[in-house]
This record gives sequence, C-alpha cells and structure tokens, in this order.
Amino acid sequence: MENETESTRSGLFTYKGFNFISNVHEEGYVDTLEQFVIRDDDIFVVTYPKSGTTWMQYILVLMYHSKDLKEETNKRMMDVVPWFEVKSKVDFNEMPSPRTFLTHLPTSLVPQGLRHRGKVIYVVRNPKDVAMSYFHFHNIFKLLPDQKNLDQFLDDFLEGKVFAGSWFAHINDWYNHKDEFNLLFLTFEEMKKDRHGTIIKISNFLGKTLDSKTLDIIVEKSSFENMKKNPTTCFERNFPNHFDSSKGSMLRKGQVGDWKTVFTMEQNERFDRIYQEKTSKLPLEFIWDL
Repeated sequence: MENETESTRSGLFTYKGFNFISNVHEEGYVDTLEQFVIRDDDIFVVTYPKSGTTWMQYILVLMYHSKDLKEETNKRMMDVVPWFEVKSKVDFNEMPSPRTFLTHLPTSLVPQGLRHRGKVIYVVRNPKDVAMSYFHFHNIFKLLPDQKNLDQFLDDFLEGKVFAGSWFAHINDWYNHKDEFNLLFLTFEEMKKDRHGTIIKISNFLGKTLDSKTLDIIVEKSSFENMKKNPTTCFERNFPNHFDSSKGSMLRKGQVGDWKTVFTMEQNERFDRIYQEKTSKLPLEFIWDL
C-alpha cells in the first residue's frame, strides 16, 4: 500500500527498473516492445528527457517528412516521429520506410532487433541544464506533480526518483552498450554551437544526401526560435489536456548554462559531488555554458 501511495503521489510507476508516467504509459504495451520487429532502415532517436528530444525529432521531420521544405508538413510531429513507448493511434507496422521514432527507453527495454538492424541517434545534454528544464516541465505537464521547491526536485533528480530514472544510469547504460548498436552520439551543446556541422554529421550517418540548398533550409528552419513558431511542434496546442500553457511552454529557452542563473552554490557543489562520483568512468566531457 505504501508503494501504491508513493506511485500515485509521484505520478510514476516502475517497470523492470525503469520509471514510467502513469496515465501515459501502459505496462502491458511496454512489455511487447522488446519483440517489435525492426526494419533495416528504422531510425531511433534516444534521449534522457529534456535533452534536445523535440529538437532532434523536428530535424527528422524536416529531413524525412516535409515533401516541400518551403511549406511545413501539416501533420503533427508526434504522428510522423512518434514516441515509441506510448501506445497511439499510429500503427507502427503501417508506417512507410524509413520509419522514425523517438524513445527514452534504456537498452534493456528497446527492441532486441535494434542491436542488429536500424540506426540510433543518442542525444545527451549536460545534466544541470537537464535538471532545470525538467523542473519547469513538471510545472506545465499536468500528469506529473508540480514542483515548487527546486532543492527537493534536485534531490529527486539526483536519486533517480523521476520519469526515466537516473540521468547517470541512462547515459552510462547507453554509452557502455554503444558498440551493440549502429549508434551516433551527439550532444545538445554541439548542436547549439554548430547546427550546420551537426546536421551534416546526422545526414552522413543516416546516409541521407542533402544538396547545399536543402541543407541550408534545414539549418535555418531547425533553429530553436523557428521551431517554437511551428504549430506542429506545439505540444500545448496538440495535447491541451496534458499541458497548462498558463505556466509556460514546453519549448522554453533551449539554452546552454541556464542552470547558472538559478543554482545556489550549495546546490552546485552537491550536484558536482554526485556527478564526479557517478560519471568517473564515462569518457565524455560536457559544456556547462556557452
């Protein structure tokens, strides 16, 4: 009974060690995904939440689902690059190739066939900015509890008591198993510093030929500012029952180093101690400010 009360309070449930959102995910459906049949040209964007997921999702929309880049697709982004672990009206088996998905799942829960077929783009963001973005997300997403106290939320984030669990476990899991997949690692920060170079890197990895004009259009349209203006990316508009737009926008700032405007010295020192402890064997360097 205590676990049920805690689950209700947090808006989460745990399945095979991973935290899912109640009323968004279904355990029975998630249980079927490991056996999902992967096609050779499937593309999966994998992230820990609030790490540039929507941004990467939108880049795939521009690359694969905008027949004429002069006009935006009129389809919702979530319909052409669906959230893999959420049951929806989209029949994945009826999607034309190449199918494009996004997911927050750990390696243990993704389709087994993804280790042999398809391609994975893993986007990672420095965890201090992730925590700040996540804190604000809680306060606009109606299916997760409001967070008034940043200090308490940071405790939950650092202990993995949030949707998708521990950031540290997620990044270590995917990095340590990267050689089992056809996988490209990207950072949110390099996307901010060099969007043009990053999109070239993505297109090369996917084997997607882009002429210079098309490349320039995608680079221009995929700026954070332009993406926010596109109604197909507006989650508050597309899912009004799930978001409280009076409290803010899901696409908030998209900045690097926003954590510096809010973290206290004590919070930063506590974060750094745990970060050093849990990423000591991870050969990745993050940009904390631009």
